[in-house]
Amino acid sequence: MDTINFYRTSDDFGEFSNFSAHPIKLDGVRWPTSEHYFQAQKFHDAAYRERIRNTHSPMEAANLGRDRRQKLRGDWESVKVEVMRKALRAKFTQHDELTALLLSTGDATLVEHTTNDSYWGDGGDGRGRNMLGQLLMQLRDELQKAKP
Repeated sequence: MDTINFYRTSDDFGEFSNFSAHPIKLDGVRWPTSEHYFQAQKFHDAAYRERIRNTHSPMEAANLGRDRRQKLRGDWESVKVEVMRKALRAKFTQHDELTALLLSTGDATLVEHTTNDSYWGDGGDGRGRNMLGQLLMQLRDELQKAKP
């Protein structure tokens, strides 16, 4: 198991997707998915963040987060990786089965394999940055070191 590709929640390791149905508690509130949390953090407008948090699906949250009629927070590009790291840490530490699943991947390379995204994913051809996979591997390393 040298490389593990993931993308759709229905596929093997679909739990690694931000669309997976694993609620997280962050900033004192419950978020239906890590996608909801991530998309909401793009905005300073509290009402719009709450609207995203209350959407029924991660796809709807993603669509609202990508709506460029809404004003993005000015520092978004410089904080987005840390926001994603925070969401992933919450997701994979608040669900024991996800901690176990992530640790079960050993030292495999984790790749969000999709043509839809060359920043968070691999761009479908391996040339993307795969930042989601990179952050998951970093989190896995932290969890392995913290294991008794």
